[in-house]
Amino acid sequence: MTFFEVVGLVCAVVLALTGLLCVVRIVRGPTMLDRTVATDVLVAASIGGVGISAAVWRDDSTVPILVALALVGFLGSVSIARFAARDIDRREDP
Repeated sequence: MTFFEVVGLVCAVVLALTGLLCVVRIVRGPTMLDRTVATDVLVAASIGGVGISAAVWRDDSTVPILVALALVGFLGSVSIARFAARDIDRREDP
């Protein structure tokens, strides 16, 4: 195994553990915002995993996947934040 493969394997294990902990937080999260943060971290871990696989195998065809995942993560975060802000505004009105 080359040095890059070893580093990629270690990073993949760490990202897999991150993904597992995020899924646990999504299932057990007491609030919607906890679940949202866990989903954002899960998307970021997915981006990291695809990026690591692209670096280890020297494959540049995964760039569109990385862009799409980043866009989905950003749009999901913004939409949840807008939804939560609107819900808070609605509760404050008498």
